[in-house]
Amino acid sequence: MKTAETILTARLGTIPNAAEIAWATIWLEACGYSGVKLLGEALKDERRTLDLTRDTLGIDMQEVSCAFLAPAIMRDVHANGRAFLRNVRHGLYLLPFTVRDNIGLGCPVDPSFAVGGERHKNPYGEKLALATADGLEIDDEAWAQI
Repeated sequence: MKTAETILTARLGTIPNAAEIAWATIWLEACGYSGVKLLGEALKDERRTLDLTRDTLGIDMQEVSCAFLAPAIMRDVHANGRAFLRNVRHGLYLLPFTVRDNIGLGCPVDPSFAVGGERHKNPYGEKLALATADGLEIDDEAWAQI
């Protein structure tokens, strides 16, 4: 049986970290966020990669979507510690990764926020369990755009 996550991974094809992006998209949907819609917006962008270079202010994300960069951002935070991100697009895509790894996250809908530190509880466990048991309703129009 194919799941939305496996179908989405296949649709993303050769995009780096396709499985992680698909997992995060479905995680967001399961928690009541519009992951599919955000990914559809991100897929319209030409830029999908960025050299994550830290400067005195943190990392300038240059409006490249976190839908594509979240796995790399998390690797950087694990290796180098807390980072302040600015010029962020689709920062909500960091939420699934930070919850999974018990890492703190500033407000991901702001254009600038910090990632790092410890998270002390997972407020999404109940929503994820309910989505696993009952399935998901994903907007047909947003799904068709991916």
